[in-house]
Amino acid sequence: MVRKAKDVTIAELERPHSAPTPRTLESKPRPSDRVFRAIVGVGGFSSLTILGLIAGYLFFRGYSILRSESLSFITGYEWVSSINSDGSEGAQPSTYGVGAMLIGTLVTAVIALVIGVPVSVFAALYLTFFAPQRVKKILVTVVDLMAAFPSILFGLWGLYVLMEPGMYVAELLNKYLGWIPIFAVPVPVFLRSPFIAGLVLAVMIIPIVTAISREIFAQTPLDRIQAAYALGASKWAMIKNVAFPYSYSGVVGGAMLGLGRAMGETVAVFTVLNILYQANFKILLGAGGNLASHIILKFGEASEEEIKALMAAGFVLFLMTLAVNMIANVIVSKTGRRGR
Repeated sequence: MVRKAKDVTIAELERPHSAPTPRTLESKPRPSDRVFRAIVGVGGFSSLTILGLIAGYLFFRGYSILRSESLSFITGYEWVSSINSDGSEGAQPSTYGVGAMLIGTLVTAVIALVIGVPVSVFAALYLTFFAPQRVKKILVTVVDLMAAFPSILFGLWGLYVLMEPGMYVAELLNKYLGWIPIFAVPVPVFLRSPFIAGLVLAVMIIPIVTAISREIFAQTPLDRIQAAYALGASKWAMIKNVAFPYSYSGVVGGAMLGLGRAMGETVAVFTVLNILYQANFKILLGAGGNLASHIILKFGEASEEEIKALMAAGFVLFLMTLAVNMIANVIVSKTGRRGR
């Protein structure tokens, strides 16, 4: 029986066989994948569409002012509206220029960066390399929650809690560093100064910069960290020679995202800053403003012509923040590709 089964098997092997039918390989996605792809595509396209519509509306409403004022709308330091709210024309011709408020926007944003970025970087280093796991989870949750706080809460906190300590620090800076022009105060008015507004903005951008810096530090290759420790480096030496060189561009990108947040902030600055239309480089003097706070201050009682000018100012602010955020995204994406 064994030989017969063996003979049958050999006969079957010698019998000619037809070629197997080739299988059809299909790359067509499943219905669930197609639905998910459609939802994601619609969401991304709608975001771009809404962004474009906002920019188009601001440009359309402010085009007449941008055309009439041309470059002086950005470089001019005067904002005079001769059209009253009832439509009657005043004695002086209208002049619209946002140069003073652009300076105030940059001053408060730079103060926020100078104060907030070092705190954010050290906080990110602690969360990445030093914090125990339990403490890390709690602090990461707190930082993420701070990023979601409404700006009015920061403004009220700055007005009722930070104002007096900030004024005391401003007086000390004026006393010991008053020989530096930016710390000089011609009139002893330290209340509601750009310095106070910069402190509030610094607290607002700390969660954003900390979260981005922490993610960038966490991408440091493990083999480089272990190689540094194998060569006898301490933890600080590893951070200085491995983590910082690898992550510095991502930290810069996170700082620029914080800069975009600080430049576009409205309610918090409006709450803690004495809004005056003037270019103020003396950061301790209680006068100044930024472009967003100027828009919210003027909008309630503006005439039709001034509303167009405010729309044009909003378009300029939109372009500034968009450019800053795009540059930051490019820097962060380059760092991410290098990490992969």
